Amino acid sequence: MKITSSAVSLTVDDVPASAAFLTRHFGFREAMAAEGFASLVHEDAVNVIFLQRGIEVLPEGVRDQHAAGVITAFTVADLDAEYERLRSEGVSITMPLREEPWGERLFQVTDPNGVILQLVAWA
Repeated sequence: MKITSSAVSLTVDDVPASAAFLTRHFGFREAMAAEGFASLVHEDAVNVIFLQRGIEVLPEGVRDQHAAGVITAFTVADLDAEYERLRSEGVSITMPLREEPWGERLFQVTDPNGVILQLVAWA
């Protein structure tokens, strides 16, 4: 198998709000959008797709579920600088900068739909 790209698809209530958050604060750009759908790309990250909860493209059994229990993590070159940048942009830090015993340094923010975004660097 040759995989040519990857994406994570997250079900949210307000697609434009999540798309705008990743565009403004994380440098993604919108590749495609339609009613209840946005596909975002970034040259250094996995593509992110937001689908509106209830949209018919989702399997019936999960159509009304909201993205939960999922953390979308991005490894970054300068974690401290990203922490300060996001704080200065008014982004609420929902898990402060910390270092785990296994050497992972991280912090988390949450988008307007409750999607958890984690920024990571290895100590």
